[in-house]
Amino acid sequence: MAFFEVIHVANQQEAATIVQDNLEKDLKANELNVLGLATGSTMIPIYKKLVESSLDFSEVTAFNLDEYIGLAPTNVNSYAYFMQEHLFAHKPFKETNIPNGKAHDLDAECARYESQLNEHPLDIQFLGVGENGHIAFNEPGTSFDSVTHVAQLTDSTLGVNSQYFDDEEEIPQTAFTMGIASIMKAKKIILLAFGEKKRPAIEALLGDAITEEWPITILKNHPHVTVITDIK
Repeated sequence: MAFFEVIHVANQQEAATIVQDNLEKDLKANELNVLGLATGSTMIPIYKKLVESSLDFSEVTAFNLDEYIGLAPTNVNSYAYFMQEHLFAHKPFKETNIPNGKAHDLDAECARYESQLNEHPLDIQFLGVGENGHIAFNEPGTSFDSVTHVAQLTDSTLGVNSQYFDDEEEIPQTAFTMGIASIMKAKKIILLAFGEKKRPAIEALLGDAITEEWPITILKNHPHVTVITDIK
C-alpha cells in the first residue's frame, strides 16, 4: 500500500526540523546512501538546518534535480553555486552531482546524467513545486515518461526566476532537468511547498486527477511521498 502523508506546519523552520528528523532516522538505519537535492528559496531554511545539525553526509552521494544551461558553476545564479553556498561548502558529501551547465553536447550531457542516476538509485528526493505545478523543470505538458532532458522554461517560470537576475536578458531560457520518470524512481519523495502562490499546485496534488498539465499530480502514483506544507 502506498504511503502518502501531508504534514501541516506553521513555518519553514518547523518543516526544516521535520526534514532533519527524517534524514537522521534514515542515516541511522543505513537507508540513506543517495540523496536527491533541490534548489530555490524553499530549500534555504532546510539546508541551514542541516548545516547547523550534527548529521554526517560524508558517505552520502548527492544528485541535484537541475541546472541552467549556459551558466558556469562559478556564476552566482547557477544551481552549482547555490548548492556550494548553502550546503556543500559546509557539509561534506561523498560525492556531489549537478548537470554541467556549460556542456557543449546537450544530448550527451543528458544521457551521462541519466546514466549516473541509474547507477546510483535515489533513496530520497527533495522536491519543491512551481506555481504552475512543475517539479524540477518539468513544465506543464512534460511527458510522465521523460528522463533527464533539456527543458524550455515557460513564461511563468521565467517570471518567477527574474527576481534572482539583475538583467532579464541574462535569464537562461533552458535548463537540464531530471525527467519525471527519473524522479519517480526515488524510493521516497519529500515535497516542500510554502505560501499561497503554491496553493493551486497543492490542491491539484490533493485532487483526483493525474494529468501532465499539472506535473505534480504524478506523485499520487509514487509509493512513498511526504508533503510538508503551510497550506491548509
